[in-house]
Amino acid sequence: MNEPVPLPQDDLAEGESRWARAFAAGAGTPKRVANRSGIEIRPLYTPRDGNGSRYAEALGFPGAYPYTRGIYASMHRGRSWTQRQLVGLGAPEDYNARLKDLLAHGATALSLIPCNSVFRGYDADEVDAELLGTCGTVVNTVEDMERALEGVPLERISCAMNDPSPFTLLAMLLAVARRRGVPWPRLTGTSNQSDCISHFVANHMFFRIALAGARRIVVDHIAFANRELPGWNPLSVVGQHMQQAGATPAEAMAFTLCSALQYAEDCIAHGMDPDVFLPRFTFFFDISISFFEEVAKFRAGRRIWARLARGRLGARDPRSWRFKFHAQTSGVDLTRQQPLNNIARVTAQAIAGIFGGLQSLHTDAYDEVLSTPTHEAARIAVATQNVLREEAHLVDVIDPLGGSYYVEALTDEMESRIMALIERVDAAGGMYAAVEQGLVQHMIGASARAFQDAVESGRQTVVGVNAYRVDEDPAAYRPLEYPDRRRIAAQLARLAEFKARRSQASVANALGELARAAQGRDDLFAAVVAAVEAGATHGEVCAVLRRELGFGQPLTTL
Repeated sequence: MNEPVPLPQDDLAEGESRWARAFAAGAGTPKRVANRSGIEIRPLYTPRDGNGSRYAEALGFPGAYPYTRGIYASMHRGRSWTQRQLVGLGAPEDYNARLKDLLAHGATALSLIPCNSVFRGYDADEVDAELLGTCGTVVNTVEDMERALEGVPLERISCAMNDPSPFTLLAMLLAVARRRGVPWPRLTGTSNQSDCISHFVANHMFFRIALAGARRIVVDHIAFANRELPGWNPLSVVGQHMQQAGATPAEAMAFTLCSALQYAEDCIAHGMDPDVFLPRFTFFFDISISFFEEVAKFRAGRRIWARLARGRLGARDPRSWRFKFHAQTSGVDLTRQQPLNNIARVTAQAIAGIFGGLQSLHTDAYDEVLSTPTHEAARIAVATQNVLREEAHLVDVIDPLGGSYYVEALTDEMESRIMALIERVDAAGGMYAAVEQGLVQHMIGASARAFQDAVESGRQTVVGVNAYRVDEDPAAYRPLEYPDRRRIAAQLARLAEFKARRSQASVANALGELARAAQGRDDLFAAVVAAVEAGATHGEVCAVLRRELGFGQPLTTL
């Protein structure tokens, strides 16, 4: 039997030098590779790039400070992420049917996306009927919410209300719970569009009320939840909007953390204890196709937030240091060309989010670039999560990429980049001041332009768009048809009938109290809840607050 040929016993430096020469000979002309955040990516990472010498300081263990490896000790090994598919279409009964179908196929929580008219702050009878229900569900009244959630056990299922300020959807949910005899403390869920800063910066359609007024409503909303809704997360700080508007992953994380700091400091100024409100702060992020960058983004963000909550905000309860986040695969990375390729994109994005340690996940349907998802596409999106959890065994190991020379070095690089951006916002006077000056918008716009230039020049490949193109039959993929016009007509008729039979005196009195609360210092969200319970509609509540607090005019140019 022949003895194996002995391998050279190079020390690290000598071996790395030998590899570098061989790499240079085989790779040809050196090419700079950088991720979306502008961090240069080397072709190889070694123990020189790791942070093993400061393991406890930089990594630690899951469920322990600084939470780089996850906010819970057991992470997905003990409890899987929540499968929260965003749904919204047609009339409330259409939403209810789709919701029950998704729950039957593996979704474990609900998320209500209202019609664009609702996002803009209007009732269905104030907009063009042709637009109703095409991008979300028409929900204007307590009775609409009752139909949307018929048969759903509110005390047992987490509810995400995609509900910008002044949070009328949550007010309707509370009214439905009271009608059903469900105590408010048993409700769990999130005010999923409560971050008015992200709306001002990057989602202008959602911005209904002037920034100063929206800022006040958010703080009152958080205070109300602290008193009345111990299981509810009243603030979801949104990085998704800014990243989808063009921010790099590092910028999206930095600006999100700056927004969270601003809200926390506002709550402290309002007299709230950080260890009361911070455990109910949550975050919402986009997951781009830049796989390792996204994993590093989440790991770095978790570590930074723990340090900021503990040191800068003075929180002493470890629950206040936890960085709980929902993530959604990135719709802006999906393409109309060869849309079935989007299944692969969504799968890669979902794995990045799972390896990044998310608590809740929405996987986009492959046809979301064409319309509200079809039933088949929505089921595939849910099944994607089931496959990753049950068949691919992605839940078996906590932080499976932890310890990778590349991932640890990239996490450190992302942390450095994020902290530099936070310092720049701080120097501008904080997040509100930075967005009022247009600083944040300018940086996002510059990044968006740089990425688009890379796509148009071919430096960034997008399969089916600027490379690997094929001729397709445009009729091969059928988008979801518009809502049945008869259902929309019936919805408008129900709204008219609701407005006619309610107590006009009670509504007028409640809206008057809402206006007085806006003029003074009373709890604005408590007044919103009272108005909705008295029979006021979503559009009426928004109209009063726009009149008293000013119409939202986001800064779009510098």
